[in-house]
Amino acid sequence: MNEGGKGRSVPLAAPDSAAPHHLGHRERLRQRFLEGGDSALPDYELLELLLFRSIPQRDVKPLAKQLIQHFGSFAEVLGAPASRLTEVKGVGESVAVDLKVVEAALRRMAKGAVAKKPVLSSWSSVIDYCRMAMAFAEREQFRILFLDKKNALIADEVQQTGTVDHTPVYPREVMRRALELSATALILVHNHPSGDPTPSGADVRMTKELVDIARPLGLAIHDHIIVGRDGHASFKGLGLI
Repeated sequence: MNEGGKGRSVPLAAPDSAAPHHLGHRERLRQRFLEGGDSALPDYELLELLLFRSIPQRDVKPLAKQLIQHFGSFAEVLGAPASRLTEVKGVGESVAVDLKVVEAALRRMAKGAVAKKPVLSSWSSVIDYCRMAMAFAEREQFRILFLDKKNALIADEVQQTGTVDHTPVYPREVMRRALELSATALILVHNHPSGDPTPSGADVRMTKELVDIARPLGLAIHDHIIVGRDGHASFKGLGLI
């Protein structure tokens, strides 16, 4: 009461605004990842972790689930071109770039595993790298791994990029490049954007032509690997080389 005896209202302190519910979810998700690693999280939650830094101000769980549903899997989200990622509502250019940076980092790691040891003694790493590099591409690519006499990787090059179901291969250019690099062996790789890695008749004929041309030049073709979303096929494993 004031000196004049009149009461004066005292404003109540404004209640603390409740923190958005997704902030607690983010912290719990981070803790589960720290304690259990990626195996403790389904694909959409692992994708959430990536989106946290790109989109700090809102709940990203619905977007993560939408991306997985739209593209089919965590790997296919990362493998999708930036132009297709931005077709999904809620994915702007900066988010798409962040996802492509993660994909590039994973690809570098996979390539590093191949480059550190003789290729033929780390075949699973070769397959992992080829799938990471090409399995989710929207157009066919023809890639060559050039090896030295110890089967160590000299170079990894995409020779041609074609359409959704065809890539032109020029045997003379393949051999010229192999000789330039002083390679003694090659591994051929291409992808099937359809997802099915089963070799076509054209794939078999092209591989046979390259093997026949390489042999007189002292070049061995160890394998031809076809990769797709549904797995991979090895010509050597199928008895085609």
